Amino acid sequence: MTRIAPLTPPISAAQTAPTIDWQLPWWQPMRYWGEPALAHWQAGAGVAGALNAVAQGAAPVRFVPQAALPAGVAYEQFVFTERAVPTRDHLHDFLNGLAWLAFPQAKRRLNALQAAEIARDGVRATRGPVRDAITLLDESGALLAAPEPLWQALAARRWAELFGPLRPLWRQARLWVPGHAALEKLVSPYKSITAHVLQAPAALESAAEADAWLAGWLSAERLAAKPFAPLPLLGVPGWWPANDDAAFYDDPQVFRARR
Repeated sequence: MTRIAPLTPPISAAQTAPTIDWQLPWWQPMRYWGEPALAHWQAGAGVAGALNAVAQGAAPVRFVPQAALPAGVAYEQFVFTERAVPTRDHLHDFLNGLAWLAFPQAKRRLNALQAAEIARDGVRATRGPVRDAITLLDESGALLAAPEPLWQALAARRWAELFGPLRPLWRQARLWVPGHAALEKLVSPYKSITAHVLQAPAALESAAEADAWLAGWLSAERLAAKPFAPLPLLGVPGWWPANDDAAFYDDPQVFRARR
């Protein structure tokens, strides 16, 4: 079996542990594990060891150095069969590990769907619609539990309505970002960071509830339809001080009209 090409551009084998402001709202589902794990990394531990040190059974996998992945074995298949996540010493894999800790059921389900697609079709030059959607959700996905008018405005990209007249409804909304590539960008936030959002039931209150719901919702058929809506994350009320000014949204390169 041919090894899958990396999902992200090549990154050096090791990076210096970053600084993360755990007070920012998008880190809240992961802060419990992330803060001590980052301290272990900053103290000189490898990322796999740092994650294992704080996991305390929270994830259905363990974290192993990247060298544990045998040559010629697909990453996703290895994770599925060995229940072990090959982990490089850099930020992208650190955040992937935190996603496994904060959203363990959904991550396990996404991995099982990936493994099923590989078992059926092998590793091809193109992933196909299901694996594309899995990758999109895994890397840049988010879940929005919100009143229906917010979702309808988001899906239609009616930005002026979403962040203008409907702005008070955001106080009833909850947004979780399990996508680890999106989180990697949020370490050094900039305006155009965009997540691919799934509509979650408005009644969900916690990351644990969101994780359980997503794991039960996920299927190849649903993902193939790519039921996502794009959301520039720093536009979320309460997530970035600059968006208190309505002029923040007057940027068609970020808040793009629907085609």
